[in-house]
Amino acid sequence: MAKSLQSIRGMHDVLPEDSPRWQAFEETVRRLMISYAYSEIRTPIVESTDLFCRSIGEVTDIVEKEMYTFDDRNGDRLTLRPEGTASCVRAGIQHGILHNQIRRLWYMGPMFRHERPQKGRYRQFHQLGVEAFGIADADIDAELIIMTARLWRELGLKDLRLELNTLGSAESRAKYRDVLIEYLEKHRDQLDEDSLRRVYKNPLRVLDSKNPEMATLISNAPDLHDYLDTESVEHFDNLKLYLDAAGIEYTVNPRLVRGLDYYCKTVFEWITESLGAQGTICAGGRYDGLVEQLGGKASPAAGFAIGMERMLALMEESAVAFQEKPIDVYLVPVTMTDVTRALQLAEVLRDTLPDLKIQLHCGGGSLKSQMKKADKSEAEIALIVNMDEQEHITVKYLREQKEQQLIKQDSVINFLQNRT
Repeated sequence: MAKSLQSIRGMHDVLPEDSPRWQAFEETVRRLMISYAYSEIRTPIVESTDLFCRSIGEVTDIVEKEMYTFDDRNGDRLTLRPEGTASCVRAGIQHGILHNQIRRLWYMGPMFRHERPQKGRYRQFHQLGVEAFGIADADIDAELIIMTARLWRELGLKDLRLELNTLGSAESRAKYRDVLIEYLEKHRDQLDEDSLRRVYKNPLRVLDSKNPEMATLISNAPDLHDYLDTESVEHFDNLKLYLDAAGIEYTVNPRLVRGLDYYCKTVFEWITESLGAQGTICAGGRYDGLVEQLGGKASPAAGFAIGMERMLALMEESAVAFQEKPIDVYLVPVTMTDVTRALQLAEVLRDTLPDLKIQLHCGGGSLKSQMKKADKSEAEIALIVNMDEQEHITVKYLREQKEQQLIKQDSVINFLQNRT
């Protein structure tokens, strides 16, 4: 007997019993995006490898270690997308929908990173991304953060904390970069292998290290805020003003730099203590230079991303209950001769009462066995179709202590409407 095949490590099936929570989250997101006037965009799963090297940065864990990259049959270097912002920007440039325009966009879909699988961190994971283009002021940064806070409320999530920082402009970061390199050079003996490689290529990424042995070194590093330009300071002050007015609590974390090179000015993370080491469930910020960096006309931009598996794990941890809609009607054809009539009735009911969940028994069997399956389905009622009662349908109550009754077939729709 051949060995059964298994899913690839770090890539998981979503089983029927898990789907209701996914669907509830996705539906909540769709309603939220409509209420904020954001439009959905869908991009390919496979992109040119160069797109991510140019956007994320070659000296990042994602590009250096985690991307699924391959040559196709034409010799083109391709990558399964590891995140969504770069694809969104590429699509916006390619189709001319960003230049001199304000665009509010969102997307959901699978992303791929070859990481060590653990709870909330998988090799195929799903991401919700929200991006706003063409607005340079801090009010759009505030809107994005306020939107996430509303999402937590609508999902019934609590005990999430918001951390904020500003990375300033490219010019202010360049000044800080020289100071930080000088500091790190003095402490080379305390740097791990990844940090030694980044000292000259991307020293800010050293501050993003999760190595606990470097915690003291990082905490004693020079403060980027001391090197910010006036405009960046004003932008950050305005953001804090807007969040204060909206009642959004936050902590300023000067060591928050994010793991992607394209960020500037505002960066933020929503963090929970309920998921262990994988505590960040939402992260984002401003990336004003990315559109131009990828070949488009310069456009300010800001956005955020939510790891959906982490979010769903948090919903489960927080006992947020989502149940699949129960079956309303279970149709039982008594004999094979009754199947045609039952099939026709089921379609008429679906046409007329689209909100009802209707299951038709298929596969035959005795009336007794069919009724057992009807009861097991947890349907509210069973409609029994019997050739001996050509113009009538038997109604069997499965969840209420009521006598079954015989109704005319042309009265079934009216009967079900009055029950809902």
